[in-house]
Amino acid sequence: MLETLRSRARDRPRATVALLSVLGYGLVMGTFAGALPIYPDLTNAQVNLFSHAIAAINTTATVLLALGWKWIREGNVEKHRKAMGSAFGLIMVFLVLYLWKIGGGGTKEIVGAPDPVYYAYLLMLAIHIVLSVVAVPVVLYALVLGLTHSPRELREETPHKRVGRLAAGSWILSLSMGVLTYVLLNWVYSYEFTAGTGM
Repeated sequence: MLETLRSRARDRPRATVALLSVLGYGLVMGTFAGALPIYPDLTNAQVNLFSHAIAAINTTATVLLALGWKWIREGNVEKHRKAMGSAFGLIMVFLVLYLWKIGGGGTKEIVGAPDPVYYAYLLMLAIHIVLSVVAVPVVLYALVLGLTHSPRELREETPHKRVGRLAAGSWILSLSMGVLTYVLLNWVYSYEFTAGTGM
């Protein structure tokens, strides 16, 4: 079964990426629209706990992505694969926690920041969100190619190197902006809770 799925993904990587992207976008939009009443309610303390866990996951994923980029430049394919695969696994854990936080608890908004900091915060948050959305198909395409082709095939027969560079760069920037906004919101200034779709 798994070999059949791998073979289909190898033969039709773009179709595979399109399907996975549509499923992912549908899950996120359904959660934000309140159309998926599947999330258990969270208290404000639990929303805070989720925020801290998400920041730790994103920081670790950023480090793994940077290491994966370093290792492939040094020609260490196996370390690169493990780092990128682990980063993607962490992002899947992030997605579960993030959607649960939004659907079952809500979000927090920054308060008390001076105007320049507040606008810088909004800009970083916007970059984080836009890159998170736009990077999905690019990251999935690099991942699908990486999982279904040999190192030689990736070098000689696919655009994995070019796509992977774009995916990793946008992913690292997005995650970094997310962690910076987390620090400003949770540790530098104050925040107030905003009810989520599940409350």
